[in-house]
Amino acid sequence: MSTPIIPVIPNTHPKLPTYNMDEIAFGKNFTDHMLVADYENGEWKNVVIKPYAPFEVDPSCATLHYGQTIFEGIKAFTNKNGEAVIFRPDQNFKRFNISAERMQMPAVPEWIFIEGMKQLINLEKGWIPNKPDASLYIRPFMIAMDPFLGVRPSNTYKFMIILGPSGAYFSAPMKILIEQHYTRATPGGVGFAKNGGNYGGSLYPVALAQEKGYDQVLWTDAIEHKYVEEVGMMNVMFVIDGKVITPSIEKGTVLKGVTRNSAITLLREMGYEVEERFLSVAEIIDAHKKGLFQEVFGVGTAAVVSYISRLAHGEYIMDFDMEALKVAPALKKHLNDIRMGNIVDKHNWLLHI
Repeated sequence: MSTPIIPVIPNTHPKLPTYNMDEIAFGKNFTDHMLVADYENGEWKNVVIKPYAPFEVDPSCATLHYGQTIFEGIKAFTNKNGEAVIFRPDQNFKRFNISAERMQMPAVPEWIFIEGMKQLINLEKGWIPNKPDASLYIRPFMIAMDPFLGVRPSNTYKFMIILGPSGAYFSAPMKILIEQHYTRATPGGVGFAKNGGNYGGSLYPVALAQEKGYDQVLWTDAIEHKYVEEVGMMNVMFVIDGKVITPSIEKGTVLKGVTRNSAITLLREMGYEVEERFLSVAEIIDAHKKGLFQEVFGVGTAAVVSYISRLAHGEYIMDFDMEALKVAPALKKHLNDIRMGNIVDKHNWLLHI
């Protein structure tokens, strides 16, 4: 069966010809078109690429009241040959539908998610910034649309893909406070799903950390606040005595990050021993006191690899010399070299448009 051609309604007032690509900042600017699809009566319909614009929802819309909403984050780049490429969208497609199942939402077909994304980016590839650490950020998302006040899964949904040129997510190394009270996710909860509530619930403790001079928090487990889990909106990796350690995902409280998976694969190929296991705050502090704690960094779609200059647990401060980092910069360069086509993409991670 051939892939359906999605109809396009051209934007008659495009911004691109007059848009200054030097003014890019993450999440603030969006391209001329978006993809929209509706789920009604058990099927996806009305799939179209149309001008980017606001749309109406009923005041009783289920998403507004019960948070039945999921999303993904993906990036497209222009490689050294001028080709538009997307980094591992197949993994985001799989995770999106895992999130959909957990939130009792319908699965989105591959032809809408992947092929629709390709058609949209092909239309908008002039928006991909040709600058270091810049990309075209891709945001697929789905929201419940039933105009009904009642706690049950919606019967109608809207799936959309919007795009935005993006610069670096974090412009400077981060200062991180280890969270000892608030919780991001619990076993049996929805920590592994990319749903809006995971992020909305994080805002208050992050604000408290920022009042103390930190950029983000390092989340710990919900039961004892003993084991580390994620840093802000990213997976986290520690370099202790030359070994890379990243928190285990087996309890379902840590997101199965696409960048995390890619980083583990590349680090092992680069000769590093990588452990996926539970890592306690006590072990981290002990390693620091012994001079064995060398690096800590975040990995995720938005930031890719984000350096951390300070990690604090209460009054105990752990500072890191950014000039002495080895693992994080090497990993970031390796990832970027694959994306830019500087080295062979032997894992077939890039989808060419």
